Amino acid sequence: MDINVILGYLGLGLMLALSGIGSCYGTTIAGNAAEGALKKDPSKSSSYMILCALPATQGLYGFLALFLHSSLAASNGALMFGVGLGVGLVCLFSAIRQGKVCAAGIQGLAQGHDVTTNTMIYAALPEFYAILALVATFLVK
Repeated sequence: MDINVILGYLGLGLMLALSGIGSCYGTTIAGNAAEGALKKDPSKSSSYMILCALPATQGLYGFLALFLHSSLAASNGALMFGVGLGVGLVCLFSAIRQGKVCAAGIQGLAQGHDVTTNTMIYAALPEFYAILALVATFLVK
């Protein structure tokens, strides 16, 4: 098997795996906070759930990038490896940091503060970089 093909598919795998791992970590960070918050104020469970779900989007971005660029894996192996590693790492760290922002918002909600909207705005900031990484893949041909 050609090294170009191996690098291409490895890049696609990293794109999907790292973004998915980030979403798993981010959602469980926020989910752990939600579990504790439910004990304090169960009436706000829908707000907790919304904030818990936000970090899951980075896994979707990794999947979308994989889906859109899977045809390039065999022909541009080194390029796809670089793109895959870049998108995967950005989504990994973005989801983890977003999960921490959401966890802080969930704690604030449980303490009686109305911070759902502000938390969603703050959580959109690390999300922006995952979106930027996905959009950058469209510039690569």
